[in-house]
Amino acid sequence: MARRNLNDLLAFVTVAREGSFTRAGAMLGVSQSALSQAIKALEERLQIRLLTRTTRSVSATPAGERLLLAIGTRFDDIEAELDALTELRDKPAGSVRITCGDHVLRTVLLPRLLPLMHQYPDVNIEFDINYGLRDIVADRFDAGVRLGESIDKDMVALPIGPKLRMAAVASPAYFSQHPMPKVPADLTQHNCINIRFPTTGGLYVWEFERKGRLVNVRVEGQAVFNSSPHMVLAALDGLGITFLPEEEFSPYLENGQLVRVLQDWCPPFPGYHLYYPSRKQHSPAFALVIEALRWPVRLKGDQTV
Repeated sequence: MARRNLNDLLAFVTVAREGSFTRAGAMLGVSQSALSQAIKALEERLQIRLLTRTTRSVSATPAGERLLLAIGTRFDDIEAELDALTELRDKPAGSVRITCGDHVLRTVLLPRLLPLMHQYPDVNIEFDINYGLRDIVADRFDAGVRLGESIDKDMVALPIGPKLRMAAVASPAYFSQHPMPKVPADLTQHNCINIRFPTTGGLYVWEFERKGRLVNVRVEGQAVFNSSPHMVLAALDGLGITFLPEEEFSPYLENGQLVRVLQDWCPPFPGYHLYYPSRKQHSPAFALVIEALRWPVRLKGDQTV
């Protein structure tokens, strides 16, 4: 039996997953025309169409979906095994892809992972800043970072920081012209700075709790963002009240640029977690990332912080 060339199969899997010849070509380091020729040859050999092409998108046909489901994970397994072989090297190597938010990247991931990357120059880490609830398996990420309450039960969830509290804040200038809210329902009378979730397209419903009583408030305001740093900037400018984990406001609360309200309605909740699919064996690079991010952080002399 003649051996098949697997390059065209890899080309098909990449294009089908990315939904784009341009992105797939960039990932594989080949031209769009070369990809198109490879998939055309595969379809002719199999005598069946695998991809539906339009001017704006590429999607798998039913036959393509079946083939992708059958062979896609095989390429993933091969890649994982090649990464695992780096255990036999003098220094660990490999690539890790993590999807996360901007704030946790700046305050948690980079401070702990940059030293690791200096120590192991053959370990590469790609950070995807995204506020949507990414499907890390379908999007081929090794891990993601979310608040502990929002992680699917079939994922491994590793704490990478302490418990958090939400904070409703505004500038002193804003409160000089508007009364401070006493209860969450008062927020409906204020100009609130909100966030829209990319995954669902819906606005965040602000959640409060006091003595076991849960209160959800649908707020309104002039500004809606899809990232938290811009919400902080708008609050500092005096536009209105915004609502995020308190650590995003820490320096501004300490120096008085922002004022906190409804603090007794914001109890602690599980903080940031690294989440990833359960696997029998991690690549050496990913194992290093897990150990570097594990909370509490273990320092020399068995001290923890």
